[in-house]
Amino acid sequence: MRGLTIAFDLDGTLVETAPDLIRATNHVMSVAGLAPVDGTGLRNVISFGSRAMIEHGLSVHGQSMTIADVDRLQVLFLEHYAANIAAESHAYPGLETALGLLAENGARLVVCTNKQEALSRQLLDALGLAPRFAAIAGRDTFPVYKPHPDHLTGAIRLAGGDPADAVMVGDSDTDIRTARAAGIPVVGVPFGYTDVPIRDLGADLVIEHYDELLDAVKRLRRN
Repeated sequence: MRGLTIAFDLDGTLVETAPDLIRATNHVMSVAGLAPVDGTGLRNVISFGSRAMIEHGLSVHGQSMTIADVDRLQVLFLEHYAANIAAESHAYPGLETALGLLAENGARLVVCTNKQEALSRQLLDALGLAPRFAAIAGRDTFPVYKPHPDHLTGAIRLAGGDPADAVMVGDSDTDIRTARAAGIPVVGVPFGYTDVPIRDLGADLVIEHYDELLDAVKRLRRN
């Protein structure tokens, strides 16, 4: 596997971040004078970012706001989230062991996420995961972001890798469309944030647990 680069999405793929993101959403609902929103619906829009979570919360209450007012709530959301970024967020079971095995087998690891780069680094630092990655590419690292393929290929190159020898790991339609556009095989994980089952989104392989990742990557590289 030497020379292979494996690019991971962050929220819903590496880390279960939903509890802290949902709490930040309900913080701004409170600021807006609204009741907390159930987290089930919010989980399904996490991959679309903080603004989508806020707009979902408002829609649950039948509310709409001006762009400026949503902008203001988004600033408050990000402030609250940054201050509580790892209160309940945690790596998925088996992840750290899987990352270690991939590295031992010569793979280069990188994060490719639509979360802001600073927040991504803050979260991964807080969980002790940042040193495992050769590069961390967020929504604002490049002029484009997922599902644009240049976000993924740029992240791989930033880590010193070659997009022609790479695999993507993600939990959502956005991740799979990005990998497809870049011509990179993709492994789907079912424990993330999507309202469509990952097996229906067209990943090359789907794993149920990180114990299966090393074998999945080896299978894709042989094909």
